[in-house]
Amino acid sequence: MTAQATTSTTPDPSTPPTPGGPAPKKRGIARTTLLVLPAQIGFRALEATLPLLYAYWFGRGDATDVYYFAWAVFAFAGSLVFSMHQDSSLVPILAEERLLRPAGLARLRGSLLAHTWLVGGLISLVVGAGALAWFRIRYEDPSFGVASRMVPSFCLYLVAMSTRTFFSTLCVVERQFFIQPIASFLGMLVNVGILASTHSTAGIVFVPVASLAGEIVATCVLASFAIRALGIRIQLCFDRPPALLAFARLASSEVGGGAVTRVNPVVAQLMAGLTAVAGGGTMLRYTGDVATLPTSLLQAALLPVLLSHLADDYARRDLATIRRTVTRALASVCGLLLAASILLYLVRRPLLRLVFLHGQMDEAGVDRMADLLPYHLVGLAPFGALLVLARAHVATKNGSIMISMGILNASTNLICNLVMLRVLGLEGLALATSLVSIVVAIVFWFRFQKRMAVLEAEARAPAAERPT
Repeated sequence: MTAQATTSTTPDPSTPPTPGGPAPKKRGIARTTLLVLPAQIGFRALEATLPLLYAYWFGRGDATDVYYFAWAVFAFAGSLVFSMHQDSSLVPILAEERLLRPAGLARLRGSLLAHTWLVGGLISLVVGAGALAWFRIRYEDPSFGVASRMVPSFCLYLVAMSTRTFFSTLCVVERQFFIQPIASFLGMLVNVGILASTHSTAGIVFVPVASLAGEIVATCVLASFAIRALGIRIQLCFDRPPALLAFARLASSEVGGGAVTRVNPVVAQLMAGLTAVAGGGTMLRYTGDVATLPTSLLQAALLPVLLSHLADDYARRDLATIRRTVTRALASVCGLLLAASILLYLVRRPLLRLVFLHGQMDEAGVDRMADLLPYHLVGLAPFGALLVLARAHVATKNGSIMISMGILNASTNLICNLVMLRVLGLEGLALATSLVSIVVAIVFWFRFQKRMAVLEAEARAPAAERPT
């Protein structure tokens, strides 16, 4: 099927796309991103106030330490397993199934959702049991009581999060990008509203309950939109079609690669402790967060749009469009992030003073952060390129490389940290992070070229010789 033929059967964009039908008409990536961006900024702004509200409502103490440790345990599990639908190989798989096997889409979606609940529930129980065992060892009775009361809500939160990302992905496949930030914003409003009315009586132990309620609201909004507005059909079952098995295989590689790279921040913090700089790890974390702020908006607004376009192009094997789209995305992203790097460099001292020079943060610490930030900014544009290329590999069902890329990432990070620490001290650790982004982006690029060469060779081969 050619791109010409596919375009001719595209439905009117003013009506919701028909599930199982042809791909919805493409709106330009840049235009869609700019339209989605304000909604994402609104949601991110509300989300960014949560730590400030926690500090205002709960202050600091043993109970807050217990909460943040419990949150770190479950956030790690959530980032690895329970958000695996988000920006994952599920997007190209569903796009291809819609084009080639539309009759089985309802049962495929139902099987994915049923397995998400079954497998996610079991993993959540294991994580919860492990967390309780660790909390029993780590905490005395009063603190253990606080931690144990949080665990059930955190476990349910993980399952709710995996359900939300599933329905979010269904909407992305149908090129409906606005509903995700709206649903998240409504969920965050519920979260904040519950805490505003209960913080004085329930304390911080109720934070996971409020988070769970917000996640359920966001999930319901997404599910209602997908099923009612888009007409997406879901037949719950435990079938295991080839598409489900392919997703399980690719997702395991993506999760495995993510797990390996999760050690990088830990290594950086350990190395920062060797510098003998008071608060070195904290300053390294804060400046890293400031430097990567532009990429957080990039990941929220651009990358889901890019992934859905590339996935549809891959389903039609429109390889020329994939090359062109990736090249343009790289040029745009790198250009914008380079400009953002220059701007952040020029305003770094007044900006950091405005944001951080409050309370217990001293002026000398802010000045040292201003010295650290440029070393982080060296890798900002390469990090953006890395994110784009990672989605290009996922869209072309090349997620199996993620474990090897994760190993490359982690090993390069360790080597760069060891070398740069001796050369530049704390600033060297910031530069090491940038160097890792440069190396990984370059390797991603060459592996993308190799992947495209393989796909182009398959397209030129006689039909009988092509892989199924």
